[in-house]
Amino acid sequence: MMPQLRSLVALLLTATAMATVAGAMPTAPGSPPKKGFVVTGRVYCDNCRAGFETNVSHNIAGATVQMECRHFETQQLHDKAEATTDGGGWYRMDIGDDHQEEICEVVLLKSPEADCAEVERFRDRSRVPLTRNNGIDQKSVIYANPIAFFRKEPLPNCGEILRAYALYNDTSENP
Repeated sequence: MMPQLRSLVALLLTATAMATVAGAMPTAPGSPPKKGFVVTGRVYCDNCRAGFETNVSHNIAGATVQMECRHFETQQLHDKAEATTDGGGWYRMDIGDDHQEEICEVVLLKSPEADCAEVERFRDRSRVPLTRNNGIDQKSVIYANPIAFFRKEPLPNCGEILRAYALYNDTSENP
């Protein structure tokens, strides 16, 4: 009975090892490697100029964003793509290649809402990794962080909203 048990254990170990190796392979043997990515994300209006979403923030339909991929040393632009948000404020871009040597960011371009069209430097973009050669099991769909246009003047109830977040003080621009 012992030799049969050893054979069974050896068989199970071999099967487990083969399944692990097969699962670690990026693509099945004989199939072409995955290329490209889909980048998706959301654009919203920061009605309180808080720098984050609040319960009075809303998604912006018809906003325009652009993906920019620049070489991390030279800052030379290698790729760009543009998209417009749908009715729910979501955009989607097909990016064709791997960008291991570039830093890629989704950047706000244009808002269809005149009262919510201000862009704040460094808050107008979301960085996205577009490479499969970074040690992360990267899927084909990449979700960018939400990015926001700012309202020119905060809504009247924003002071109260920010107090609820314990972020309001007397020097705040939100009355």
